[in-house]
Amino acid sequence: MSIFNSINTSASALTAQRLRMDVVSSNIANAQSTRAVLNENGEFEPYRRKMTVLETQDNRFKSMLANASGETKHSGVRVAAIVEDEQPFKLVYNPVHPDANEAGYVEMPNVDPLQEMVDLMSSTRSYEANITALNASKGMLMKALEIGK
Repeated sequence: MSIFNSINTSASALTAQRLRMDVVSSNIANAQSTRAVLNENGEFEPYRRKMTVLETQDNRFKSMLANASGETKHSGVRVAAIVEDEQPFKLVYNPVHPDANEAGYVEMPNVDPLQEMVDLMSSTRSYEANITALNASKGMLMKALEIGK
């Protein structure tokens, strides 16, 4: 067990939460984008909400070795993937919009600003908690080095 395990775990969580905040920011920025992507028919379609999938950062060999030796393996977190939300687009009646269909409806992105703000607050709180844990680990290491003088 390394003395830097807690720092490495917090650092991986900080990286993952930062990417999660970036994805949420992208969703909020594109909440009104009706021409974001070309589909397979060559037509533009609205922006589709993206989400991060987090998983434990696990090195299989190290994990098995740690289990065999009776040691507890501490691992961090990483972003496994950024996936698109498959919920249908929202239809908004706006016949003067350039992207309106024959009935006057516009397909809007499947981004809910309220949900995005909740996700942003959650990732921000996780980020802050990991900074606190990182500072506590750093403080303990510094105290241990002072005692050794």
